[in-house]
Amino acid sequence: MPQEPLKTSNFDYKLDESLIAQSPCQQRDRSRLMVLHRSSGRREHLVFVDLPQLLGRGDLLVLNDTKVIPARFTCRRSTGGKIEGLFCREVATGRWEVLLKNAGRCKVGQSLEFDKPGGFVLSLRESLGQGRWLVSVSPPQPAEAVLRSVGSTPLPPYIRHGVAEEESDRLRYQTVYASRPGAVAAPTAGLHFTESLLEGLKQDGVRTARVTLHVGTGTFLPVTVEDLRLHKMHPEWFELPAEAAAELNAARREGGRIIAVGTTSVRVLETAAARSGLFEQTCGWTDLFIHPPADFRAVDALITNFHLPRSTLLMLVAAFCRPGGSDGVRMILDAYAEAAAMRYRFYSYGDAMLIL
Repeated sequence: MPQEPLKTSNFDYKLDESLIAQSPCQQRDRSRLMVLHRSSGRREHLVFVDLPQLLGRGDLLVLNDTKVIPARFTCRRSTGGKIEGLFCREVATGRWEVLLKNAGRCKVGQSLEFDKPGGFVLSLRESLGQGRWLVSVSPPQPAEAVLRSVGSTPLPPYIRHGVAEEESDRLRYQTVYASRPGAVAAPTAGLHFTESLLEGLKQDGVRTARVTLHVGTGTFLPVTVEDLRLHKMHPEWFELPAEAAAELNAARREGGRIIAVGTTSVRVLETAAARSGLFEQTCGWTDLFIHPPADFRAVDALITNFHLPRSTLLMLVAAFCRPGGSDGVRMILDAYAEAAAMRYRFYSYGDAMLIL
């Protein structure tokens, strides 16, 4: 008898709110690390700094080097009404797509003033639906320059600490290897790495390759349909450079494992991998939605965080636990239940998991 398709509700679980990390671990590589063995479901409990003992010479870590931009901003209507905004993408210099909250009474042609000084004015040009707007910003300058003046770190909505920690967040909600500005959310699996840990892995013969996927606003959006086949991912820009392709092909050729750091790296690799499993330089937009049952051509192991219920990230991780089957859902939910019982910290600033 054919198996019924999985539903969004299959990926639901309850979590004590006290386990949602509100700040990062004091030392990046001292977060806890659950090791999940896919072949048996066996779990180990270590610390992230123990990672070198789990990897070997010839293994290849794939890092997403995207850099979070200060994409969150607030502005006001002429009546004083406050509107919260999130930069989505730059259409052209001075033209943005944004997500606005509390903008139900706004109209096309209306101008808004940013709360932070900088001399910039935002004007509404077109409503795109579901809170999205096409806007113009004057005087027109590159979005990155404007956001440095008027924006703040776009922390997920479940992190609720005060503005006094903004400077700390600008540093900690960023990987130590971030170099290419463009993300509105951090690839959080990479937040656990330190420069010294990466150097130690290098000395042990573990190689690294860098890819880019600029995490978009879709990362904040829940799956609203019950039938997974109806869910559409928001496209995100990615690049797999020639140097990374060469490293990946060498790892395949020499028998090393390809270890994706984060679900964003997985999506780059699975988008780019040919059916042969080989890689070539490529870039573009990906809307790849990975959920059970799914086959993985490119990734042998995954470093990730503990994700929100009903999220596309949790669905990807469940698919990775058992490629081609649906019992990975039970494996990952059992692991999450154990993590909660042991008081692991969840979500973006939380602890890590290595799936082998």
